[in-house]
Amino acid sequence: MSNEYKQGTLSMAELSPIDPQELLAAGELPQHIAVIMDGNGRWAMRRHKPRVWGHKKGVNSVRTIVEAAVELGVSALTLYAFSEENWQRPPREISAIMALINKYLDLEIERLREHNVRLLTIGELSRLPLATQRKVAYACEYLGDCSGLTLTIALSYGGRTEIAGACRLIAQKVAKGQVRWEEVDQGMVNDHLLTRGLPDPDLLIRTSGEQRISNFLLWQMAYTELWFTSVAWPDFSKQNFYQAIAAYQLRARRFGKTEQQIRSLPRVESPLACVSPDG
Repeated sequence: MSNEYKQGTLSMAELSPIDPQELLAAGELPQHIAVIMDGNGRWAMRRHKPRVWGHKKGVNSVRTIVEAAVELGVSALTLYAFSEENWQRPPREISAIMALINKYLDLEIERLREHNVRLLTIGELSRLPLATQRKVAYACEYLGDCSGLTLTIALSYGGRTEIAGACRLIAQKVAKGQVRWEEVDQGMVNDHLLTRGLPDPDLLIRTSGEQRISNFLLWQMAYTELWFTSVAWPDFSKQNFYQAIAAYQLRARRFGKTEQQIRSLPRVESPLACVSPDG
């Protein structure tokens, strides 16, 4: 297996289809998958359509990947839907994205409940339009007792802002004498992040060819495996999702250990182990 595949730089045309049952049989799945859903606007413009059309098509991929995650038994899926930097986009595009979020929640809330999906949101939600805030709050409450996949949608989110906010909360507690400064550690920072209660992501998927994490879950992704693909988000399919997971299963996650220590652990066979880059 080439390094190009492990890094997620080979196209789907170069790989054989994967049966999801092979992923389940291969061994450990990533239990928390984070996704930067990139490329909607560029995908639309290449087809001589307005950028908003790409965002509309991207909603279909959200539905597809949530379904795939449920079917595989993934515990948590976090989608980067709107960053704090995205507020710099044209007002018309921002309004269209917010309308799509509203529509997605209206159309999908019953389907999510049928699949036992719990919904969370992270970000500066107070910056969202009031109608969107209300729909998000209602959906999170309505799905709050579900116990399957935890779907977290990052809205008006920025990793640096999240970390700064956690630091402020801890500093306030220190100032009030509720916490001693020497007690501040990584665990305490974790407990003051927006993602508290969620495990750190095992796998990050970014679509559309960019290879950066763009201020997304900066603290949480210290040891996350990164997988990049040139496929734009509106074209991202279950097979793309399976390929990313299979590539994850091929990687040795050392967490500071030596290669010798990792080799002594039981090994599992990924469904990609016998797939050549030429398909």
